[in-house]
Parts: sequence; structure tokens; C-alpha cells
Amino acid sequence: MKRWTNLALFVLLGLAFTTGWVAFFYSTAPSRASLIVHAVSGYGIIALTPWKTVIATRGIRRRRPGWWASLVFTLLVAASVLAGILHSTGLLVTVGPFSAMEVHVGAALVAIPFAAWHVIARRIPVRTVDLSRRSLLRASALVATAGLAYSTGEVAVRLLRLPGSRRRLTGSYAYGSFQPAQLPVTQWLFDTVPSLDPATWRLTVQVGTTMRQWTYDDLLGFDDRVRATLDCTGGFYSTQDWSGVWLSRLLPPGTVEGSLHVRSFTGYDRRFAIEEAGRLLVATRLGGAPLDPGHGFPVRLVAPDRRGYWWVKWVTTIVIDDLPDWWQLPFPLQ
Repeated sequence: MKRWTNLALFVLLGLAFTTGWVAFFYSTAPSRASLIVHAVSGYGIIALTPWKTVIATRGIRRRRPGWWASLVFTLLVAASVLAGILHSTGLLVTVGPFSAMEVHVGAALVAIPFAAWHVIARRIPVRTVDLSRRSLLRASALVATAGLAYSTGEVAVRLLRLPGSRRRLTGSYAYGSFQPAQLPVTQWLFDTVPSLDPATWRLTVQVGTTMRQWTYDDLLGFDDRVRATLDCTGGFYSTQDWSGVWLSRLLPPGTVEGSLHVRSFTGYDRRFAIEEAGRLLVATRLGGAPLDPGHGFPVRLVAPDRRGYWWVKWVTTIVIDDLPDWWQLPFPLQ
């Protein structure tokens, strides 16, 4: 049972980690499907806790080399699972200055090196017996139990009318929709809010050897509008009215090849397919008023149906080049 429990936990942790990050890619239906698998994986981990506790207790008593790293790994996984449940039910959405989602993700990220060490130091070679009928029956029972626990929890959240019953398909909670002053100010990882002078700021748009610089006043002359939902990976979403200019209107006529490389003053960047140019708004206003520095002044990108980290703030450069739109890290490092 010890061997099977450890292998099952290894599979469930990998599945939970992978599906959690896949859910961050989308702001639409695929995110929900991935989150269901993510949640069931989490409940499966909880179901195995009694057996793993016995195994871990024996290891700690024997003081095996690196026992403390295994303990830290266990605590980080427990913190991540607990924060995930608290976020999904809405029983605790914030923990001090952090959201429960940020604690959930942060604990999982910190656990990665400990997980890698644990797999190497406590390596369990896969054997034929791991695919035996008994093992498959155990796995089926575990999945069924985890699925039932997840379904029961979702029903309970709705019957009890907990805050979690009102979360979006991505798991995010509504915050300040149609109230621009209440839209949270967030940055991706290590970005900081810059102070830019609109009189000297320029938006450079380059296609091959053709380059044009747009002033802030130039862009204020456009009034394209879109109502879009910013769904932040920190656990909130907010629907707002944005105005500015469709990115396609800033490109030379006939630009149909390559990808859009949108870069911020801070160095943060994202790449999009050229076909999306007509759906991306270079926003100058939020709710009819000019953007403030925290929300991307002078201009930011509005990318409907994409998670918040695609909405590049403080845009200074848009380059169309020959690289494919997937030629980038799935998630920025800065």
C-alpha cells in the first residue's frame, strides 16, 4: 500500500499542477474543464492523506536523510490545497495582503524544488505490478471518491449560498465591475508602476522597415470602444468599458503576416497572432476617463477573452515580425 500511495500521490500532484496552469491560459470554457480536473486531483490528494501521514510519520521517526525537506514539501502541498478550497468556497478570499488564490499558487511554486528533490531522493521505479487489476481498481475507487467529494462540495456551496457559488467559470470573483475606481491595481510578478510623461511618450509601431510613432494626443483622437472582462490570475474578474483604438487601425494597410509583439515600458511583453489585431484594443480610457498610472497610463492593451496577464500595460512598442505567436514562454518570468 505504501508504494501505491506514493505513486498515486505523484500522479495526482503532477495532474493538479499541470491542470492548474492550463486553466491560467484561458478565460473561457477550457479553463472550467481544466479546473474540474484540477479540483478532483486535489480531493484525491486529500483522500490519500491518512495513508501518507502514516508513511511520513515513520520516515520522520527514523530521521532518514533529508526528512526535513520531505516535511516542508508536505506542508507546502497542504497549504496549497487548503488555500485552494478556501478560495473555491469563498470562505476566505484574502489572507492578509494576499488573495487565497495567490497563496494557493505561491505555495505550489515554492514546492516545485522540494518535489523534484523528493522524486529523485525517494525514487520509486515503475513496475508491471503497478498496472495490475488491483492497482487499477484502487485508482478507479480513488478517482470516484475524489469526484464525489468535489461534486458534493459544489452542491453544498450552492445550497448554502456561499460566496463560491458566484465565482466565474475560471474560479474568479467579481470585483468592481463597471466601477473603474474599484478596479484593483495588479502587476505580473516583479513589474512596478512607472511614471510616464505623455508629452514625451511615444507608441512605436514597426512593420519590417516601416516605422511610425504615435503621440498620446494622436491616440486620444480615436474612440473605438469595447466592453471586456479582465480576469486576473490572482482570483478576481472585473467587467469594464474601455475605449481607445483597435490595434489593426495602427498597422499599415495590407499587414496580414507575422505576429504582434507588444512590449511594455517595463520590458514585459506578450506576442499575439496577427489575426487578433482587430480584436485587441490599445486603450487610452477606462469608463470614459483617462487611465491612471496603476491601470496602464498612457495606454494599455485590452485583450478580450484572455486572462489578465495578456493585457500589457504601459505599452511603448508594437512590432510585427516573422516569429510565430507561440514563440514565447507560456507565462512571463518578470
